[in-house]
Amino acid sequence: MPSPLITPEDIATYQRDGVVLIRGLFADHVDTLRKGVARNMETPGPYASENKKDGESGRFFDDYCNWQRIPEFEEVIRTSPAAEVAADLMQSQEVQVFHDHVLVKEPGTSMATPWHTDGPYYFVEGKQTVSFWSPLDPVKEAALRMVAGSHNWEKPVLPMRWVSEESYFPNVDDYMPVPDPEAEGMTILEWQMEPGDAVAFNYGILHGARGNTSQTRRRAFSLRLVGDDARYVERPGRTSPPFPDHDMQEGQRLREDWFPVIWGR
Repeated sequence: MPSPLITPEDIATYQRDGVVLIRGLFADHVDTLRKGVARNMETPGPYASENKKDGESGRFFDDYCNWQRIPEFEEVIRTSPAAEVAADLMQSQEVQVFHDHVLVKEPGTSMATPWHTDGPYYFVEGKQTVSFWSPLDPVKEAALRMVAGSHNWEKPVLPMRWVSEESYFPNVDDYMPVPDPEAEGMTILEWQMEPGDAVAFNYGILHGARGNTSQTRRRAFSLRLVGDDARYVERPGRTSPPFPDHDMQEGQRLREDWFPVIWGR
């Protein structure tokens, strides 16, 4: 039986569309995550970014790969129902941590999160992947926006740098250009969400978010997990996150001392 937080229909939707909304996934952990985000912003890690373009207002902070140094994040990763739900959605026997990601848009932040697909930035490939995006504040206009089914497109979407808008890798022919879902009439899914709700999506899903023009903060915590078929893959350049000096070879499962198994059937 699946976790009581999801239904067989949720699992079928995830398998078909690559994305599903899960109400209350982190509802019991919102305060802990807020404390972790505060700690993260007070002591940013080596990958922290202040995403700002000329002419944009507000503050858009993001940082990742901090769960092993921020105890609140580790507590939530190990004690929340996220890993069990991930196993059910991915139809996987085991679940490994890939990384965490914090994204904060202060009130009046005009910069959007550009349309992008996470998978091409990562050094992992497989069908059994899931990312949970959970707001720690009520969201309406600044919610995550998803193009369902885009994980099944023939080519991956070209990874771009958010601020400079340059290609992340040199061999652009291996990728499709970043589409404009609104201009191209694609069906875009988005939801009004309460703190602790989560959007679960495959690493291959095209997604983005508007700026935060509201009068309240929009803090979000993301958790990226992988399942049984996830394997290390070489990319044509530095990945994001880079995870340097990992010593893995193409086709290997991610090393468990860096990416621990946190749930198994």
